[in-house]
Amino acid sequence: MIEVALLAVGVLVIFLTLGVPLPFCFGGALMTMTYVGDMSMKGNIMWGAGQLTNPVLLAIPLFVLAGTIMSRSGIAASLLGFVNVFVGHIRGGLGIVAAVSCAIIGAISGSGLTGVAAIGPLLIPEMEKRGYPRAYATALIANSSILGLLIPPSVTMIVYGWVTDSSILACFLATLGPGLFVMFNFAVINVIVSRKFDLILDDKPNMSEMMNKAAKKTFNAVPALLMPVIILGGIYGGIMTPTEAAAVSVIYAIPVGFMIYKGMTLKSLFESGKESATAVGSIMFMILFSLILSQMFVVENIPQGLVDSIFGITDNKALLLILVNILLFLVGMVVNDLTAIILIAPLLLPLMNAIGISPIQFAAIMGVNTAMGGVTPPYASILYLGARIGNVKFSQVIGPALMLIIFGYLPVVFLTSFWPQLSLFLPELFGY
Repeated sequence: MIEVALLAVGVLVIFLTLGVPLPFCFGGALMTMTYVGDMSMKGNIMWGAGQLTNPVLLAIPLFVLAGTIMSRSGIAASLLGFVNVFVGHIRGGLGIVAAVSCAIIGAISGSGLTGVAAIGPLLIPEMEKRGYPRAYATALIANSSILGLLIPPSVTMIVYGWVTDSSILACFLATLGPGLFVMFNFAVINVIVSRKFDLILDDKPNMSEMMNKAAKKTFNAVPALLMPVIILGGIYGGIMTPTEAAAVSVIYAIPVGFMIYKGMTLKSLFESGKESATAVGSIMFMILFSLILSQMFVVENIPQGLVDSIFGITDNKALLLILVNILLFLVGMVVNDLTAIILIAPLLLPLMNAIGISPIQFAAIMGVNTAMGGVTPPYASILYLGARIGNVKFSQVIGPALMLIIFGYLPVVFLTSFWPQLSLFLPELFGY
């Protein structure tokens, strides 16, 4: 039956390479398992449909909707103004604004695409006006947007916790350390790289001017900054579940967008709902098909066969972690983060348990690798969106993007795998 599973994976890869929509890619693999492997689909479809009724999954469309509303309501602009007060006069400060703003937006929306969609149209033209090359500004914002997949609450960690039956709150905390590390690396790299740009900087304000300006911008940004405080405080304070927090984020974002920042209209609210529904529909179909395919692999004992095969090659923990990271990197290059987690996590978790890697650390390992897939071709959905928003050719963006990945992101991937406390310190601190 392993041969049939390999054939199904082959069909999946071929369809992905041809650019077939993701749900149909998994549908083709399922048809291969059904007709060639002579497996019944009826029970599996009923099982998969039952899994989709899990209340945990309701957090996904709610966070997607909250992020879409936020990008249209003026919340992102207020965050930019707030952060810029403190670093706008520093060489490379505007790039730091991009990284930090994307991290804050990630803490609100749980999505990588929201960051580039909300920040890109505002900051890319401004960075170009200040002397940054447009392609570099686009690459920096697109790469920083993957922080939305690591800074909690993260949609990918909701799915990982659900698939592996792990604590979602612990998974949130596991990716926070690596996410903040990536943000710091991008800020440092930007400061170094910006030395060769002929930048136009704000005049350095005196202390009195900075305090006055900071007070005004902080007052304006308080409603926006309260969103992550309410969401994360409610989750970790035990007041709300992740699903309830997602609902609160939507309920909070709508009046803030209408009455405080006044960037939201009835028309844009309707468009936000339509855009979110379209995205969520595609996500749910993809989850259903990939979940059924993953369950078929489990029924046929493919995960244990994979573990035995890998241990037949080596039982060295360091080498195994390197092989797993390479596998996750390659998978992330061809499928999105949710697909990779649903398909790969159940297969590799037994191997991780066998070599002493906890499911929570593995959540961080999977999180940083699959997030990187959003900016590594050929998948690179976040990078493609960034190029479109920045109105630059993809070939121009790929160079600076790879520089940020190699020097800013890959070291964090390495540390997450080989320094357990980077991902486990916060979960252990909160008693998970």
